[in-house]
Amino acid sequence: MKAIKIGILFTILFSFALAIYFSFSYPQLPEKMASHWNTKGEVDGYTSRFWGLFLMPIISLGCFLLFLFIPKIDPLKKNVEKFRKYFDIFILIFILFSLYIYLLTIFWNFGFRFNMSQLMAPAMGFLFFYCGILIKNAKRNWFIGIRTPWTLSSDKVWDKTHEIGGKLFKIMGIISFLGIIFPNYFVWLLLFSTLAITLFIFLYSYFEYQKEMEE
Repeated sequence: MKAIKIGILFTILFSFALAIYFSFSYPQLPEKMASHWNTKGEVDGYTSRFWGLFLMPIISLGCFLLFLFIPKIDPLKKNVEKFRKYFDIFILIFILFSLYIYLLTIFWNFGFRFNMSQLMAPAMGFLFFYCGILIKNAKRNWFIGIRTPWTLSSDKVWDKTHEIGGKLFKIMGIISFLGIIFPNYFVWLLLFSTLAITLFIFLYSYFEYQKEMEE
């Protein structure tokens, strides 16, 4: 997994290098940079040039440090080590995802125009699909995975919930790809599928725990 961590650090350093380069080499970047888009793909939020260039690299670095810290303080850290390779790959994918968003933002502020939802859809699809792989392989812990009172109380309920949860997250990833074809409905597709899957998993873990108690 050392190669994965090197890849993560390289990606973060690359994003900071881009921020520094654009700060000094491209003064034509607007003082107020577009930073947020609504469900129609229209800009509805701006930030200063400094934060437009450095906010995403800083967030990526902060998330990386948080992801490194979480397994160390988990009371069930031995369980985390059982699926650590999947977690490390997730961190890399998440950092690459952040870099992708960052690059889209930079290109937009250079004057390129595109449908942000349409270009976000495949990235979200890959991220959710891999979350399904991570969830399927996750062992009981306090920070990573589907954490309900019932999954945290039983290894059996945890395993069953994460088995089906992994499949549902993969389905959500596939649904996200529909945003390429239907960009105007991407946010709503994502929101509806997220709410539906969250509710189903919550109830599923509860009923599985009740079944175990009855047995």
